[in-house]
Amino acid sequence: MPLQIVHHPDYDAGFATNHRFPMSKYPLLMDALRARGLAGPDALNTTEPAPASWLRLAHAPDYVDQVISCCVPEKIEREIGFPIGLRVSLRAQLATGGTVLAARLALRHGIACNTAGGSHHARRAQGAGFCTFNDVAVAALVLLAEGAAQNILIVDLDVHQGDGTADILADDPRVFTFSMHGDRNYPVRKIASDLDVALPDGTGDAAYMERLAAILPELSAQAHWDIVFYNAGVDVHAEDRLGRLSLSDDGLRARDDMVISHFRTLGIPVCGVIGGGYSTDVPALAARHAILFEVASAYAR
Repeated sequence: MPLQIVHHPDYDAGFATNHRFPMSKYPLLMDALRARGLAGPDALNTTEPAPASWLRLAHAPDYVDQVISCCVPEKIEREIGFPIGLRVSLRAQLATGGTVLAARLALRHGIACNTAGGSHHARRAQGAGFCTFNDVAVAALVLLAEGAAQNILIVDLDVHQGDGTADILADDPRVFTFSMHGDRNYPVRKIASDLDVALPDGTGDAAYMERLAAILPELSAQAHWDIVFYNAGVDVHAEDRLGRLSLSDDGLRARDDMVISHFRTLGIPVCGVIGGGYSTDVPALAARHAILFEVASAYAR
C-alpha cells in the first residue's frame, strides 16, 4: 500500500502572495507530490474539520469558541499573525482533523503524513506564531481519550521551540515532548518541553545529524511508545528566512530518514506533519516539504 497522505484543498486559506506566511505552499506541495507519483487516489485521504469536543481537549473552551465563531480578540490575532476569518478558522479545524486522521492511519499502517500540521506555538489559552490550534496536541489527546494509545512521543524538529505543545501537555505523563530547535529564535520566552535541545546559529548538516543520532536512542528507551508524532519543519534549511540553522536539502532528507527509520525499525507507528517553512521561493519551499513524503513512502507497507 502506498504512503497514506491526508489533505484538504482548504488547507490553503487564500492569503496574499506577499504575506509572511506562505499559504500557497499547500497547493504547491500537492503539485509536488503528484509530480513524484505519491498522490494517487489510493494514497489520498480527505479530512473533516475537527469537532469542538476534540479541540477542547487541548484548548480553553472560550478560545475554541472564539475561533469557531471568528471573534478572536485583536490582541490574540496579532500574536497569531493574521485575522481569524471564516477561511482561517476552517483551515485550522481541517488541519487539526487532518493530523487526527493521519495518526489513526499511522496506527493502522505504520506510517502516514498530513500535508499540513505542526502548529506547535498554539497554547492552551490562545494561538500564537502563525498557529491557531495545536493539531499535534489535540491528536495526541484524542488518541489517549479513545484508548487508541497509552504512551505518545512527540519529536519536534521545527527550527522554533515547541512552546505551545509543551504548555498544553506539561502535566500529562502519558506524552513526552522533545524539541530540538535554534537557540536564538522565536519564541523569546520558551516553555520547557520534557526534553529541549537548543542549537547555535549556523548549525549545519553534520553537527545536526550527530546531535540527533545521539538523542534518538535515548528517546526510544524512555518508554514503549504507541505512536510518534514527527514535526518535520523545513525552516531549519539554510535558505529559510525565519530560521538560523544551515541544513541543506540533503540534510533534510537525511534527518527525516534518520527519524523515521529509527522508529519504524522498532515497529513504532509514525505520524508526520510538515511544520514550518518560510522561504520566499515558495515552489522551492514546497519541494522541501515534499522530502518528508518521499522519505516516508519508502517505509509504507
